[in-house]
Amino acid sequence: MITLGRHLAAVALLPFVMTVIVPAYVARESGTVLALGDGWPKIAAQIAGLLTVLTGLTLFLSSLRRFATEGKGTLAPWDPPRNLVVQGPYRYVRNPMISGVVFILFGEALVLLSGAHFMWALAFLGANVIYIPLAEEPQLLNRFGAAYVTYCRHVPRLVPRLHPWQPQDQKDVV
Repeated sequence: MITLGRHLAAVALLPFVMTVIVPAYVARESGTVLALGDGWPKIAAQIAGLLTVLTGLTLFLSSLRRFATEGKGTLAPWDPPRNLVVQGPYRYVRNPMISGVVFILFGEALVLLSGAHFMWALAFLGANVIYIPLAEEPQLLNRFGAAYVTYCRHVPRLVPRLHPWQPQDQKDVV
């Protein structure tokens, strides 16, 4: 069973740094402060940002829970899931956890009305667009073999499907 401590350590070291520590540093360096926008368009952007953060947090937490319960591992590269997770948000997109973090970062940029935070969100997205196919996917292919190939053939990397993928034969993906 996955211990709470293992998950907390992984979350503290990875997404917490990306969504809290780095944005706090960016805010300090750019002089960004949280303030209500002056005028309806800015306030609407901040409301949209808050909804985007909540969407990202929901996606991230749902993915994290599936890693623990179905995958029998954590989000950390040093303690990865032992089983291929293909249910929940993973039926729509192969990287919903990263998608959740990306939503959070872009939402923060909107809430703060900050170009510097928008650039950080773009940089994070760009780094993952490179990292995932070059480093993460080969490791997953090594670990899960044909089941991962089948999954990749049906579920896109970053842009979600409109309808969830329904694996025909669960033994191929577990």
